[in-house]
Amino acid sequence: MKDYILGIDIGTGSTKGVALDLNGVVLASSQHHYPIYQPHPNFSEQDPELIWQAFVKCVKEVVGQLTQVPLAVSFSSAMHSLIPVNEKGQQLSAMITWADVRSEEIAERIRKSPQGEEIYKQTGTPIHPMSPLCKLIWLRENQHDLFEKTYKFVSIKGYIWHKLFNVFETDFSIASATGLFDIVKLQWSEEACKLAGVKINQLSDAVNTTYIRKGLVASSADLLDIPAYASFVIGASDGCCANIGSYVTKLGTAALTIGTSGAVRITGPKPVYNYQAMTFNYLLNEKTYVSGGAVNNGGIAVDWLLKKFLNQSKLDSGSYKNMFNAIESVPAGSDGLIFLPYLYGERAPIWDANSSGAYLNIQPRHDQNHFLRAGLEGICFALNDVMRTLEDTAVKIDQINISGGFISSQTWVQVLADITGKKLMVLQLEDASAIGAIFLAMNALLPDKKLPMVENPVIINPNLTNHQRYNEIFLIYKKLYTDLKDTMHQLHQLKSR
Repeated sequence: MKDYILGIDIGTGSTKGVALDLNGVVLASSQHHYPIYQPHPNFSEQDPELIWQAFVKCVKEVVGQLTQVPLAVSFSSAMHSLIPVNEKGQQLSAMITWADVRSEEIAERIRKSPQGEEIYKQTGTPIHPMSPLCKLIWLRENQHDLFEKTYKFVSIKGYIWHKLFNVFETDFSIASATGLFDIVKLQWSEEACKLAGVKINQLSDAVNTTYIRKGLVASSADLLDIPAYASFVIGASDGCCANIGSYVTKLGTAALTIGTSGAVRITGPKPVYNYQAMTFNYLLNEKTYVSGGAVNNGGIAVDWLLKKFLNQSKLDSGSYKNMFNAIESVPAGSDGLIFLPYLYGERAPIWDANSSGAYLNIQPRHDQNHFLRAGLEGICFALNDVMRTLEDTAVKIDQINISGGFISSQTWVQVLADITGKKLMVLQLEDASAIGAIFLAMNALLPDKKLPMVENPVIINPNLTNHQRYNEIFLIYKKLYTDLKDTMHQLHQLKSR
């Protein structure tokens, strides 16, 4: 049996494990899903124990298939999660996810404060309710008893890491997405922690993303069916790992991922600051930054289109295929129908949790297929908006390496190429974040080894006629949010009464 590394990606809706040999060949994979709970409007929570169980199943299944201990298990993880725990690492409440926006008023307060921009530039994290900084302030102001009795505030990766080793540690990458970590000094920010009302010792010890630990606690070793001496690499966040897994390591190339949400990211030696658009700046390692912007409405908006327009209550591969086949007959630009995809509020570049979705220019000629295509185009326009913000702030992008479930749709990928006008490349069919975690482990264990290259990548070139049409529409799209912002907010206030 070949030596291999197991990459684990702890995502929002599922945890996935991928085993890769040292030549880049996928040997096995496993995936397990878990639910998201919304007990109140604007809340988004999960049970970390269910995520732990999914992690255990992924490791056991992959290792069981290969009947050999991996050289290392390495982690990728969703960002911005927050779990209050006691001294034993046991949860004191549900995990608050990145999608939770209950602290929107707090984020708005910080954004308008004199120290808002300073906190942003120090921590690299956009001032938004997704960030643990805002979540902590909300807990302090609204669940004070819970806040006071919490021993540590940890992420989902930190929660699982504690179960494995009985220590509270986090990596630079996850730490840099909290709004509490100084991304230049590589330490917890005293100013941000003071604003949040937490002591630095209530946060985990921060280590580099290539940090290796051995010595599993006995109970976890038994659960996972692997020996206690197995090596674990702490890894990075899913976005940073996706950049490595997508081979985005130099300026001029961007990574674009669409899953539940979506993001455009570049990699560079220094942060890219833009307080108005609030580009994020997360650490890949101690000297490399992944900068970009994330949108809320990726695959989750496509699911909405399927459920509401095609009455698909249970989604499967056939549901998506039917939708993409349906929109093939609609010309680029959907005969003038435009969709603002802010169904679940929006992050970059508008950062408005109270924004909402909207169809504009509805005409009698428009049918169901027009609404479906315009919906897909709206998602791609939003990502194009993020990409152009990066180009305006940092560097021209010549190529976009894409990953995520959407790459299985030739139609969706072509719409994205036509809207951005960029050459798109598919370099990794497997989960790019899990692969990136594996590449981090390779760097840690085998620093002299070159990363395995991808043979025969898939290249998607834009249709320039369509691109010209989309450019005209994008200028209108870009203006619509500003025109409708006040109306969106007034309607939000009506809904909340």
